[in-house]
Amino acid sequence: MARGAVVVLGLWWLVMGASAVWLDLPASGTKCVSEEIQPNVVVLAEYSLVLEDHSHGHPTIGVKVTSPYGNTLHHNENATVGQFAFTTTESGNYLACFWLDSAEKGVGTSVNLDWKIGIAAKDWDSVARKEKIEGVELELRKLEAAVEAIHHNLLYLKSREAEMREVSEKTNSRVAWFSIMSLGVCIIVSVLQLWHLQGFFRKKKLI
Repeated sequence: MARGAVVVLGLWWLVMGASAVWLDLPASGTKCVSEEIQPNVVVLAEYSLVLEDHSHGHPTIGVKVTSPYGNTLHHNENATVGQFAFTTTESGNYLACFWLDSAEKGVGTSVNLDWKIGIAAKDWDSVARKEKIEGVELELRKLEAAVEAIHHNLLYLKSREAEMREVSEKTNSRVAWFSIMSLGVCIIVSVLQLWHLQGFFRKKKLI
């Protein structure tokens, strides 16, 4: 029961994924954040440059978001604020990278990233106005969506487990065949060595 509760809580956290990240960007180089997301999940994010007291104006940043297979989902340069939204089509780590386009020499800055995934990215206020629901009914609708998302997550984890089990079985089978072949090669080499030594000893009339 306790283990099941932990799994459900973990899935709930994944379903209701929403987090605000504070990134300290160096004067040169890139800083990235990543999130492992399954297919058909809505992602919504907003980012803004934390304006500090710069004596020669404010810096700007560049942003690039890529999928697990390297496809560019969002690209922006010379920005101080921005947002991106997409629905995932691939399973894996989605990467958001930030860097300074222009800044005072040797001075870094900070970026605030508000990253929402799945149900957390859904506009429930619009849903409530459109369907004319509120209070308990709205909360029940949220719970229903969360349960459905958890169900999809469980099916996804089950499919991943089946894939990993299949890969493990194939790997074990290949290792077993490799071990048998290695043993066979060792036996053949040993027999050939004995045959060669026997011939050598007979040639030298030692046996």
